[in-house]
Amino acid sequence: MLSVLASIPSPSSNAIHFGPLQLRAYGLMIAIGVVTAVWLANKRWIAAGGDPDDMSKIAIVAVPCGVVGARLYHVMTDWRRFTHDPLKAFAIWQGGLGIWGAIAAGALGAIWVARRRNIPIGPLADAIAPALPLAQAFGRLGNYFNQELFGKPTTLPWGLRIDLAHRPPGYEQYATFHPTFLYEALWCLVLCVALIAIGKRWGDKLQPGSLFWLYVAGYTFVRFFIERIRIDFASRLFGLRINEWVSAVVFLGAVTILVVMNRHDPSLREPATEPEPEADAEGAPAQ
Repeated sequence: MLSVLASIPSPSSNAIHFGPLQLRAYGLMIAIGVVTAVWLANKRWIAAGGDPDDMSKIAIVAVPCGVVGARLYHVMTDWRRFTHDPLKAFAIWQGGLGIWGAIAAGALGAIWVARRRNIPIGPLADAIAPALPLAQAFGRLGNYFNQELFGKPTTLPWGLRIDLAHRPPGYEQYATFHPTFLYEALWCLVLCVALIAIGKRWGDKLQPGSLFWLYVAGYTFVRFFIERIRIDFASRLFGLRINEWVSAVVFLGAVTILVVMNRHDPSLREPATEPEPEADAEGAPAQ
């Protein structure tokens, strides 16, 4: 009885009803995430002196690109799921969006709009950076309604109860599992707040665009370890899940870019010597 009480229940349905209107919770959470992310990014962009219309113009292109890229990544890396029913590749409401595809395709869309509007990419990336994990946090809550992306069995008080129909083969005898999507959502919120704080404290000492790469490094570092305890089906390479490899490679790439970007920034270093005093009209050093 104690183990039953000390757990997180799963929802009985993956849809939310508003009278006769039925909304898929997964899609609704993603929509809320997009709206809040655009709001935060726009607020930061305006505070940085940007045009208030820029972010909405970017979102119109970047968001659809991100959704398409996210689905393509998921289908490409887990293509075996769709061999018997290819049409399921279009069933986005059932879950299955890869963040790597979303960021890559969304970034390309944002850069395309930015170039057309003569928007500097670095400052724009810094404004958007904290908004990305905020959107992800909401999106991960959609996995809760779908009873997916959970981890290994656990008896911890925050273990998530999963219905038998959603348990992977070989785990039918277990009832509670690690809510890995919740771990990721909480980390994304922490990352969002941390990026805002870093921008306020050290933004003038970092090269434009650094906050974006800090987001990439911070997210992928934790995502690697979350992937280690997930038990959903995933393609593997040399014993590791594809997303583990991607997390590790992208993390190393982001850290390298950060170091290279900021290594030669004079604002990050103290002057090696005191500046020479100016000479007065007669050639003597000014006092």
